[in-house]
Amino acid sequence: MKLLVRPSIYGREMDRDQRLGMAFRRVRLRRKLRQVDVARAAGVSRSVISLLERGHVEGMSLGTIRKVCAALDIRLDLVARWRGGDLDRLLNARHSALHEAVARLFEGFPSWTAVPEVSFAIYHERGVIDILAWHAASRTILVIELKTEFVDVQEMTGSVDRKERLARRIARERGWPAERVAVWVAVADSRTNRRHLAAHRTMLRNAFPTDGRSIRSWLRRPTGTVRALGFVGVAHATPSRRVRAPRAAAA
Repeated sequence: MKLLVRPSIYGREMDRDQRLGMAFRRVRLRRKLRQVDVARAAGVSRSVISLLERGHVEGMSLGTIRKVCAALDIRLDLVARWRGGDLDRLLNARHSALHEAVARLFEGFPSWTAVPEVSFAIYHERGVIDILAWHAASRTILVIELKTEFVDVQEMTGSVDRKERLARRIARERGWPAERVAVWVAVADSRTNRRHLAAHRTMLRNAFPTDGRSIRSWLRRPTGTVRALGFVGVAHATPSRRVRAPRAAAA
């Protein structure tokens, strides 16, 4: 099979790669770092930095590029686009279903106030907390992270840690004088997510020792703080990921 590539599309991809490499190089020079300095900080070889700065990203893993981004304090945003035009709806449907499932849970706990999509901008740190819940009697803030899929476990853990660290200040800006901060990572229940959780069970349970099944009893009586991770059943808002081949016609 011969692979045909349109010159115009290929040219645009090469241009993007070169612009990406140029950005890495400019930031490195601005910070007065050598390639070997960045390589050492990122835990990669100097040749990787050289290739990346020249736009030769073919064959590089996303994890490697992210390590270099972290070493240079560069934020890398990946945007997926689809000609079908419904990609946003496809991506948001399952997240919305998970959001709805957690919101229904809080209907049974009137002592809690749950606010969705709480954005924050504190100095150079920006982001969105999926759900921020407040329990006035115990002065407890609960940071809820909704995950429809496990993509990067380390990135997810780091994001949750950052939001937990900033939660008191975010709550104070809403008039909630929080004394304690708790965390709950609510994961959409699926065979794929359960398989990924099993593959990272030790690390995740060290970071989130409380099982998600205990969150109901804790919400009923929030004594102390918790760092919980557990599954939440959601409606099938998107088609199954398994695509079956069409059955051959009978002879």
